[in-house]
Parts: sequence; C-alpha cells; structure tokens
Amino acid sequence: MLEEAERWLSTRSWSVTDRPLHQILAAKQRTGQSVSVVLPALNEEETVGDIVAIIRHDLMQQVPLVDEIVVVDSGSTDRTSEVAAAAGATVVHRDDILPRVPTVPGKGEVLWRSLLVTSGDIVCFIDADLKEFSSDFVSGIVGPLLTNPEVDLVKGMYDRPLGGAAGQGGRVTELMARPLLNMHWPQLAGFVQPLGGEYAARRSLLEQLPFPVGYGVELGMLIDALHLVGLDALAQVDVGVRKHRHQDGQALGRMSAAIYRTAQLRLARGHLIRPSLTQFERGEDGFEPRTYSVDTEERPPMVEIAEYATRKVA
Repeated sequence: MLEEAERWLSTRSWSVTDRPLHQILAAKQRTGQSVSVVLPALNEEETVGDIVAIIRHDLMQQVPLVDEIVVVDSGSTDRTSEVAAAAGATVVHRDDILPRVPTVPGKGEVLWRSLLVTSGDIVCFIDADLKEFSSDFVSGIVGPLLTNPEVDLVKGMYDRPLGGAAGQGGRVTELMARPLLNMHWPQLAGFVQPLGGEYAARRSLLEQLPFPVGYGVELGMLIDALHLVGLDALAQVDVGVRKHRHQDGQALGRMSAAIYRTAQLRLARGHLIRPSLTQFERGEDGFEPRTYSVDTEERPPMVEIAEYATRKVA
C-alpha cells in the first residue's frame, strides 16, 4: 500500500505553479463549470474580511474564476457577518439553512449545510482564520478539478509555522491523524495535510458523502472519498505557507478525540461505550476535571435530503 502511496505522490501531487491562471481560466470557459467558495466562520472578524476581499479582487474582478463567495456564520458573537458582507460575500447563518433539521455545533455541520446555499459545480472550502492570505489557495486547489476530469477532490498542502518555528504546526495531524492513516488507510499516507481546511471537490462527490458534524469532517471526507472514487481521483497542491490562529493544548485534545472517533466509526461502525473526553484544569482546590462530549453525529449524504433534491430539480 505504501508503494501505491508513493506512486500517487508522483502523479497526483502538484505545485500551484504547475497550472498558470490563464490555463485554469481557459479550462473553466471550455468546460462551463462554476466555482463556489465557502468560508465556515465563527468569530473571525479579524481575518474573514481580508480573505473575502482578496478572493473577490483577484478571482472575480480581475479574472472570472470564482462565481460566488459564501460565508456561513455558525453563531458568531462578534462582527464576523457584518465584516464578511461589507467585503462582498454572501453571508448566511447556519440556523437559517434547512431549519427543519436542528443544528448542532461543529465545522462539519456548517460545511454540510453550505451545499444547500451554493450552486457551484466545484465547491472550494477555505478556513476563515487565515492570515496573510493569498488567492493562490483557491486557484491552486481548484485548478486540477477544472483541468483534469479524472480528479474529484484536491487538498491544499503547505508549511504550517508555529510560533516562528517552521513546520511545527499541525500537531493533531502528526500525533493523531497521520498515524491513523498510515496504519489503517495507507493509501492516504501521501497526503501532507490530511486535516487541512483548504480543499475543493466536485459537488457530484460532496453530495454523496456523509459529513461528521465536528472536527472529524476532513478525515472522514478523505477516507469516504477514497472508498467512493478511488485514490487516483484524489490529489493535493502545494500552495506555500499557511498562517492562522492556533488552538491551545486542550482544544487540540478535543479535536483529536473527535478525529479518533471518526476513524473508529469507519473502521468498525462500532459503538463507543463512553464518547466523551475528560481533561484537567488547575483550580483553587487543585486539578479539576472538565468533561466534553466527543462529536459522534454525522449528517447523511446531501442527496438523501428532500430539500436538496427539490432544489436541484428547480
């Protein structure tokens, strides 16, 4: 299996410079495919506006690559929605999408619902907390989908500095996701950033995938896509350096637990006796336990949702 991953690395790993923008635009015009960019956002007023503005300027006004930018607000208490709208995005609140299904907290929940409020043949997801953002993130990962009909999903790969140290970001990837993939899904061992939040896929694939509601969404999507369309339909593109807000150690622990649960479900579809994680914080009387539930819910493939089917017919 690792030999297959090495073969895949040589045929499905590219750089953003491998596809000049004019080549991508020509492919878009030739194929008639549309592109939606989705930013899931929760309290990102400091960064979301710049990201939206750069995408609009570089890939909508300067060249017609992106057809729509949608920011899905998942319950922000700051000015995320106002800032995103002022920068030119269409802003939709998570709770206003598919209201008959009660919402739950989580990134995957937002990504799943975004399929109902976007129209692109290709959907590109970009995290809303990126700093020093470049539109190469979008054009780089959308490019292979427009130019190669055999590719269905493209992940961004990049350096992730931490506190000024190069390559030290992505702690959950190195401590949890990469060992899981190498041991259980070695075909996916070639992905540099399997948990990265910047990726694009064909709607025809996304609508067939279940979506873990929380932090497990990227891992679950990668594994499920492998089984549905095969390794050679997956690819990755080097887009440089990714700078963003880093989580503290306890938040990373909760992310790891959700990712492990996502992997466990795909390994055995078994029942986890205690789907929770207890962590400790020092209080006035010593270390105090804090117990958090682990994301275990998954949304069904969007093609099974009546409202989505009705929307496609219309």
